[in-house]
Amino acid sequence: NNIIAIASGKGGVGKSTVTVNLAYALKNEGYSVGIIDSDVYGFSIPRMMGVKALPTVIDETMIPVDKDGIKVISMGFFLEEDQAVLWRGPLLHKAVVQFLTQVYWDKLDFLLIDLPPGTGDVTLSISQTVKQAHLLVVTTPQPAASSVAQRVAELSKKANFNLIGVIENMSYFIAPDGSKQYIFGDGGGKFLADKMGTALLGQIPLEQAIREGGDLGKPITDSKGDHASKEFKNIADKLIGMLVKK
Repeated sequence: NNIIAIASGKGGVGKSTVTVNLAYALKNEGYSVGIIDSDVYGFSIPRMMGVKALPTVIDETMIPVDKDGIKVISMGFFLEEDQAVLWRGPLLHKAVVQFLTQVYWDKLDFLLIDLPPGTGDVTLSISQTVKQAHLLVVTTPQPAASSVAQRVAELSKKANFNLIGVIENMSYFIAPDGSKQYIFGDGGGKFLADKMGTALLGQIPLEQAIREGGDLGKPITDSKGDHASKEFKNIADKLIGMLVKK
């Protein structure tokens, strides 16, 4: 029912981390969720979710892997983790279209697409294949990162995307005394959201548990986390309020 492409202007801002934890937060609210890991050159979703199984193929239709009730398809299922992908536009387009049209997703409330950083062939292929997808932009607090992310947000004006919000990752660190320390600066996410005329849906704190969860294949939102898991829940609730028909 709702296809949400999750984008970033550059790598390293935590886009895949946001995708995975947001998927679990939506699932925990009782919704059926799928993930397409379309970051062909830098796939990481299988590792972050601890997926060991592989998709099956029945009559030329792929059956996605089901992990914790979330359906997943990734280029990482078809390559070794350390294998380089040396593909150009046509092959990338074909792979992305297959993930969208030749996978049996059944009935989903939300399909999250983890996009590659920037505005390359994969992102354009998705915008051409999907009639109407929503766009979430992930950035960090630094003004420089927000400026780069703005180029991606402009996709909503030029491609088939509906910009629905910005998520600021690594927003602050919570010190032992409970105070917020803005290690990477402050205000980048709000600046980008205001610039693009959209909402700042949430600010994810910098927590060691998030990194550990990704390394271990145990997303923080699927456990009893602290501030970060609560913030992912808040973002999920906002998306549900915006997109789910009552």
